[in-house]
Amino acid sequence: MKHKNIPNKERLIFAMDVPDCDRARALADELGDAVTFYKIGLELMMSGEYFELLDWMLARDKKVFCDLKFFKVFCDLKFFDIPATVGSAVRSLKDRGAAFVTVHGNQSIMEAAAENKGESLKVLGVTVLTSLDRGDLDDLGFDCDLESLVLSRARRALEAGCDGVISSGLEVPRLREHVDNKLLVISPGIRPVDNKPMGDQKRVVTVETAFSNGADYIVVGRPIRDAESPRAAAEAMQASIAAEVGA
Repeated sequence: MKHKNIPNKERLIFAMDVPDCDRARALADELGDAVTFYKIGLELMMSGEYFELLDWMLARDKKVFCDLKFFKVFCDLKFFDIPATVGSAVRSLKDRGAAFVTVHGNQSIMEAAAENKGESLKVLGVTVLTSLDRGDLDDLGFDCDLESLVLSRARRALEAGCDGVISSGLEVPRLREHVDNKLLVISPGIRPVDNKPMGDQKRVVTVETAFSNGADYIVVGRPIRDAESPRAAAEAMQASIAAEVGA
C-alpha cells in the first residue's frame, strides 16, 4: 500500500472529547509533542468556548516549535442541514484556521460545503458512523450491505468536490479499490484489538490494520484520553504508525 505524503506524526488525530475547555487545555499540555493534530467536536461546541479553544490550539508554543503552528485542528461538527445553511456555516469556518470539517448529508449538502470551503479548509463526507452496524442500518431503513453504502457515499463525496471521507478501517480496502487515492480517508474507531467493539464503537480496527488497509489518518479518543498515561499511549500509537507507514 503506497501512502500519501503526509508527515507521520500528523496521521494520529486525537479526539478531544472532554466536557470543557480547561480539561482540553490540560490534556493538550500533557500530550505535548506526542500529538500534533486534534479533533474538537460537538461536546466542546456546547461548552461555549469552542472558537477560543480553536484559536488557543493554533497559536500555542509557536516559538518552541520553530515558529510553525504546532497544532492542526479538525472541526468535527457533522454539518447536516439544508444546503444553503451548510454552505454558510462552512464559509464562516473557512478562515478560522481549521484543517478539516465534517459534513453528513446528501449530494447537495456536500456540494454546498465543498463550494464554500476556500483554499485551506478540507471538507470530509461522513460515510457510515463507526457506531453503526448491520442491525442499525436495518433500523434506519437501508437495505443495501454496509460496504456498498460506504462506497456509494464515498463516490458521491468525490463527485461533490469533497476532499475526503470518514470511514471505518474495515471498509478502506474497498474504497481504495474503487475510489483509488483520490480521497483522503480518515478512520475513527481505533482500538487495541481488531473489530472488538468497545463502548458505542462497533466497527473498529487496530492502528496497524487501519494503515495497512490504506487509511491516511486515524482518529483516536478514549484509548488515549482514558489511559493511565495519555502521553505514553499516544507515543505508542505514533511508534506503531511509523512502523507501519515507514519514513
